[in-house]
Amino acid sequence: MRTAVVIGVGNEYRRDDGIGPALIAALEDRWLPDVKLLVSDGEPARLIDDWVGVPLVIVVDAVLCEPSTPGAFYRTDVPLHDHGHQDAPDLESHPHTAGSHSLGIPDALRLGQALDRVPQRLVVYAVEAADVAFGTELSAPVAAALPGLVHAVVRELTSLPQ
Repeated sequence: MRTAVVIGVGNEYRRDDGIGPALIAALEDRWLPDVKLLVSDGEPARLIDDWVGVPLVIVVDAVLCEPSTPGAFYRTDVPLHDHGHQDAPDLESHPHTAGSHSLGIPDALRLGQALDRVPQRLVVYAVEAADVAFGTELSAPVAAALPGLVHAVVRELTSLPQ
């Protein structure tokens, strides 16, 4: 049984949108037993399949903000089990969880809750992008944020109860 899944959402050929895949690549060199590392394009059905029933899911994605602080990242512990209310949380209204994709985490949450296929706990790390044009390199501020993001995710994973 996996204790956690880390999903890096993004397109490595769209500059800063590749922060999710870059994080997964950086984590692959770490010893993280019982942690599954995945790269995703953010398609809702695939996200649901990757996270159903897992104790902890961490999703990392680029976000476009106005005004923006490229490279800044934000952690959101997403409430999944709102007693008395069956709808998924309104992530589109949260400034740091609406990704750079047309579909993604909010859609997957709505669908997952409708199908009762959600993780036990979902944490989203949203990284402010500077540039999502075609290209394979992260912008300087987003590349500079990567080590801190890796540290934050590893700290989260290693603080799990065994």
